[in-house]
Amino acid sequence: MNIDEILDEMDELLDKAHAVPFAAHKAMIDGERMRELISDVRLNIPQEIKRAKLIDYDCKRIMKEAEAKAEGVVRRAEERAKALVSQEAIVKEARKSAEDMLLKAKSKSNEIKKAVNGYVDSRMTELESYYADGLQEVKRKKAQLNLNKK
Repeated sequence: MNIDEILDEMDELLDKAHAVPFAAHKAMIDGERMRELISDVRLNIPQEIKRAKLIDYDCKRIMKEAEAKAEGVVRRAEERAKALVSQEAIVKEARKSAEDMLLKAKSKSNEIKKAVNGYVDSRMTELESYYADGLQEVKRKKAQLNLNKK
């Protein structure tokens, strides 16, 4: 029997009590039964207090565990956020580096194309001059042949 049940029984004992003649606010109850109930309350109070302390202890323990877990979750979330920010910074730096390398490669490629075009142009000019000289020689020889034929 718990304290609430014992108190309910005491209340019931008072409700069933007979009024004392000429004193309406007083009642006669079974004293023996009341002493038994009071004794039961005294015996049950320590158990109720123990249960309350146990519940209080469990509540505090659960709260500490929940706080520790929450702190762990927050810490991991912060670490993850830092990692993501760091990773994002690395990706940005890598993109910038890649863009710089691409610009340098395009610039170098343009320089090489210009150099190759200049080289090819000069070689073709030399070739054109060589063939022009050769053509002039062929024309001179042909003219000499035609003069000798006559």
